[in-house]
Amino acid sequence: MVAEPQAAETGLLQGEVERPEQPPARSPRVAEIVEAARHILEDQGAGALTMRRLAEDLHIQAPSLYKHFSGKADVESVLIADALFDIGDVTHAVLHAAGAETALRRLLDVYHSYCLSHPNLYRLATSGHLDRARLPEGLEEWAGNPWFVVTGESALAQALWSFAHGMLILELDQRYPPGSDLSSTWQAGATAFELAAR
Repeated sequence: MVAEPQAAETGLLQGEVERPEQPPARSPRVAEIVEAARHILEDQGAGALTMRRLAEDLHIQAPSLYKHFSGKADVESVLIADALFDIGDVTHAVLHAAGAETALRRLLDVYHSYCLSHPNLYRLATSGHLDRARLPEGLEEWAGNPWFVVTGESALAQALWSFAHGMLILELDQRYPPGSDLSSTWQAGATAFELAAR
């Protein structure tokens, strides 16, 4: 999920890469299907997202969905791409935001906040096998690029993202002991990575 850029672009921070092209605009029907799928996923989790349930929510026959999507995996790939664009947009934006905190801490804060607000979408985008061939070209690399920007080194960037991802999953699964001060844990991790990135 973390990529080292090949070249800098005008208007970008050092190490930051250009946003990939958005896929072609969706037809109204496809957009409606994707919106309904995301609603099911966000509200009830990946287990509830089936072609039959999607058709029921759209008040259509299930075979009608196959005019637009080859199956559930195809729908999920679109949702994963949307999630990566969303995460990339908020994390790249925070790199350019002013504030008293360092860019690394701002990145951790916005990633934590966004992903906790969309837990089921986050799980879908970051868990299990990823069929990269289904993603728009350059999307995964761009979405992970902010972690490189704040560390300046690809292995350290992957380590920082792995820290953030592990913290998020443990928090979502409520696996930390009761009373754990997670804010302090996030801050301790940020401090450690800031020292490593010097």
